Amino acid sequence: MLHGETHLRGINPPQSQFHSRGRFGRLFQGLPAFAPDNPVIRDKLLELGAVGGPMDGSDPATNVDNETIPAGFTFFGQFVDHDLTFDPTSILERQNDPEAIENFRTPALELDNVYGSGPRASRHLYDVNDPAKLLVEKLDGPGSQDDMPRNSQQTALISDPRNDENVIVSQLHVAFLKFHNAIVDHLRQEEIEESQIFEQAQRMVRWHYQWIIVHEFLPKIVGESVVKDVLRLHPNDRLFQWRHEPFIPVEFSVAAYRFGHSQVRPGYRLNGPQGGGFAAGFFGNPPTGTPEDPNDLRGGKRARRRFVEWENFFIMDPPLPNPNNAKPQLSKKIDTLLSSPLFTMPGGAPGVQPAGSLPASLAARNLLRGLALGLPSGQAMAQRLRVKILKDDHLEDLRKFKVGFERSTPPWFYMLREADVFSKGEKLGPVGARIVAEVFIGMLQGDRQSFLNANPNWRPELANEKGEFNILDLLKFAGVPLSQPPAPPTPPPAP
Repeated sequence: MLHGETHLRGINPPQSQFHSRGRFGRLFQGLPAFAPDNPVIRDKLLELGAVGGPMDGSDPATNVDNETIPAGFTFFGQFVDHDLTFDPTSILERQNDPEAIENFRTPALELDNVYGSGPRASRHLYDVNDPAKLLVEKLDGPGSQDDMPRNSQQTALISDPRNDENVIVSQLHVAFLKFHNAIVDHLRQEEIEESQIFEQAQRMVRWHYQWIIVHEFLPKIVGESVVKDVLRLHPNDRLFQWRHEPFIPVEFSVAAYRFGHSQVRPGYRLNGPQGGGFAAGFFGNPPTGTPEDPNDLRGGKRARRRFVEWENFFIMDPPLPNPNNAKPQLSKKIDTLLSSPLFTMPGGAPGVQPAGSLPASLAARNLLRGLALGLPSGQAMAQRLRVKILKDDHLEDLRKFKVGFERSTPPWFYMLREADVFSKGEKLGPVGARIVAEVFIGMLQGDRQSFLNANPNWRPELANEKGEFNILDLLKFAGVPLSQPPAPPTPPPAP
């Protein structure tokens, strides 16, 4: 499955509250849907999300850089999403009742998209010669040009197939495989008993990853003040509440957390000339290169040049030697304009998704999904939260649809527009930020194994000299490629 895929059916889902582990549920019980689910509304949403429509960024666009968020966080956010939710049956589901949709990923930030069910039950993910380590495929190239393990048909041997959707998230997955393995080596140097190595390494990986989410990722996308406010909230004052264990709110998964689609650029530079000089868009049109190594960013390929030098995606501190003087790529601003390739998405798994049953536009898929699940309007959510509400003139471009979208706005569109209006596209606006921050922090506070719950005073064992730990520290410890290696010396001319 690719992003936004589902078999859409026009029913009115029940509004009951279901708070049980492994399910989806609602944050705003009782609020009506932003629009009735009928053919007229669906057609208007398809028009809103169509090629050449109001959400088409018409690449190449100008003035789109988000100077506060490097491009790597777009894909870190995608990786985190795959850690929280996985619904392989959604394209075949009988109804769009969120309380009846099973989440096959536990709603916790525990990296089960990396670890699967552990070395005993998911043995294909682990090194048979060293079961405490995850399996990494060596490509025999210079440096650390590694890949996730693949079978003879190049299908990735991983717990979540979505982590091989594109080269960048695939290589981020490889970084986590290598981060775990590096921690195993670190613990062995500490002379930890071998029977305890895997569990201790897994705990360290999870807690350092959770630390990055709370102290680096969330502040960038919602703002430091929002994170601090949510951490201080009394449980009775939370928007995100549950009876037993956290669930996945559909307002989060179908609207607020899909802000990352707005951040995607039409193409990226992966590495420099010494690595093959790989830079491409997501979908080759027409395809170039070879079938084994096409000139696009889709995953599912085993090739030596399809790796990432992370200086292209994160700001190195201190800066590394950079022979090409290349600057890190930035994410796009968070607004209602999406890169053009996201309007021509490929189909899903062969033999599963009926041809033509999904719109090619990711924007249209997102909008229709919000309608099918009966999500309330952005204005209704803002009113319930008692935060600033967008004025009608902020949504003037929606008047032409003549169905009242400017007054009762599809929530995903609303949260992108409020980010643009209230936060200059640098971070989420009041509604989106509150939902995202509450769900992430609530997930951690509701997980008895997370650092926020098990040991709130914990500090990273692998902290840098400043006492901090961020995504760059993780990449360095993992030993993945950070920068372009220096060119080999030019041989002297023949006498």
